Parts: sequence; structure tokens; C-alpha cells
Amino acid sequence: MAPTPRTVLLPAMPERLSRRLFVLGAPLALAACVTNPPPAPLSQSALMYGPVDGEPFPVDGVDLSEVDPRFLRQEVPAPPGFAPGTIVVDINERFLYLVGRDGKAIRYGVGVGKQGYSFKGWATIKRKEKWPHWTPTANMVKLQPTRYGPYAAGLPGGETNPLGPRALYLYDGDRDTLFRIHGTIEPWSIGQQVSSGCIRLLNQDIIDLYERVSLGTRVYVKG
Repeated sequence: MAPTPRTVLLPAMPERLSRRLFVLGAPLALAACVTNPPPAPLSQSALMYGPVDGEPFPVDGVDLSEVDPRFLRQEVPAPPGFAPGTIVVDINERFLYLVGRDGKAIRYGVGVGKQGYSFKGWATIKRKEKWPHWTPTANMVKLQPTRYGPYAAGLPGGETNPLGPRALYLYDGDRDTLFRIHGTIEPWSIGQQVSSGCIRLLNQDIIDLYERVSLGTRVYVKG
């Protein structure tokens, strides 16, 4: 088994506004890590990535010309050796897998941390937030005061927040690792190694994943 995660990761900072996105159908919530049904069938990309209605802030459709098609959500063979309901993040390949049953998984394209900022190992989702508040760490403010200093007191959830419409918070036991799986206001960054450490998904994808996983879900990050 991989070692327990100890690395602290940091969220990235916004540079663009998000666009209105569309959540895929009625997502299937996972009740527990080892008792989850298989992923629901996936629809065409144009429908999956259109605008989302019913959100408190605008979530626009994604310009798919900015995203390599291989990083769009799809059903694929599951990585071997993981129980249904487990999230597996492959940093090198820039994919996140939600393992289902019958050898299947939903695969999402992700943006990952810059060299030296990537988290690796096991963690547990112990907190889920819609339109999460974001605060840069003290170290981020110290290293890049011009960029992060104006946000030292935090930024409430909204269309300019770098965490996007949803965030999953990863813990090592009762310790917050500061590592998040969240949305992004920079859809072009999916498939890139650009963040300050967190794993970012297209906003429609984090909305979809958020509804499919429950508190207590295990996450393994490899790379």
C-alpha cells in the first residue's frame, strides 16, 4: 500500500472569469467507498459542457476548443487494484478516475501542481463545499505578495473564485492536508502542470464528481 500522504498542497489563483457550464443529467451519488454502483452512462461532450442552470453564480459553457478532447469526461477501464468508489489521480497522465464496478471508471481530465508541489499518497474526503471560500496560505502571500497579497483575507465563493463551484477537501486522519480537488476558472489549464498543488477539474466535471462521491471517500494520488 502507498504511504499516507504528508505533502501540503496549495490552491491556484484566478486570472480569468469562468463560463457557464452544464452538469450531466442526474448524477449518481456514491454512498460509500465499497458499495457504490457503477458510473452512469455519459452523454455527448457538447451537452456535458454546456451552461449550468440553478446555481447562485453564473456557470458558463466551456469553449471546447481550449481543451484537448482526451481530457473530456468519459467512461474507461478502471485502474486495477482499487475498490469501487475510490478516486485515483494520475499526476503524470493528468487524469482523475472514479472507480466503479465491473472494471469501469469515469475518467476526468485534470490540471495538476507545478514540479515540486504535487501531493502523492492516500487521503480521505472529509469535507465538501459548494461555492467554497478561498484563502491563500501565508506561504503563498510571502512568496508572491503582489499576486496573493490582495486576497490574504480570503475570497468568498463566486464566479471569480479560483476553486470554482465545488471543492472536495482531503484529510490525513483529522489533519487537513490543504490539498483540494476543485473546479477552475481557467479551463485551458486542464491537462497542464500549472497549479500551486491542488487538482483542478473543469467546472462541469467537479459538479458531476461532487454529486457522485460521499464523505469518507478514499483518494489515492500517484505520479
